[in-house]
Amino acid sequence: MKGKKALIMIDVQKAFEDKKWGERNNPDAEKNMKIVLDKCREYQWEIIHIQHISDDPESVFYEKGEGFPIKQIVTPLQQEKVITKRVNSAFIGTDLDEYLQTCQIETTAIVGLTTPHCVSTTTRASGNLGYKTYLLSDATAAFGMKDHYGEFIDADIIHHLSLATIHDEFANVLTTREFIQTVL
Repeated sequence: MKGKKALIMIDVQKAFEDKKWGERNNPDAEKNMKIVLDKCREYQWEIIHIQHISDDPESVFYEKGEGFPIKQIVTPLQQEKVITKRVNSAFIGTDLDEYLQTCQIETTAIVGLTTPHCVSTTTRASGNLGYKTYLLSDATAAFGMKDHYGEFIDADIIHHLSLATIHDEFANVLTTREFIQTVL
């Protein structure tokens, strides 16, 4: 059957609770991820969890560290695919594209952490690979960061600009409510 759909949950890991990241926007992102996850399970979408992994014991993503596990709020079910990645894009160095093709997926919805990094990079790749791609704006979040001049940029600005550079170019950016009402 053609036209199947997949939810891709990116890096919803305890590592992002580390204080090193600073302040984050969208404190309800995980609640919205859970809402989307539950709805996609109900509608029998393919569910794929992406998990960032590092061999470096100093990394918050160290495979044996306390930051590596997926947050309990979106714990994968036994039948759901979990893919580990070592770079920003979930499509690089993994079997994600092959798995989507095997499952005959044509549409992807993307949620997770963080908007300007792994979420953005994976969303761009999904669109470039020809998938009908949705990015859920309130089911992702960003941290503030310094630019190339050393000036701090607020998390809300980072988040907003990241979404702006994706919308209508690589994906359709929707809220959780819009997604549930118009896509599911």
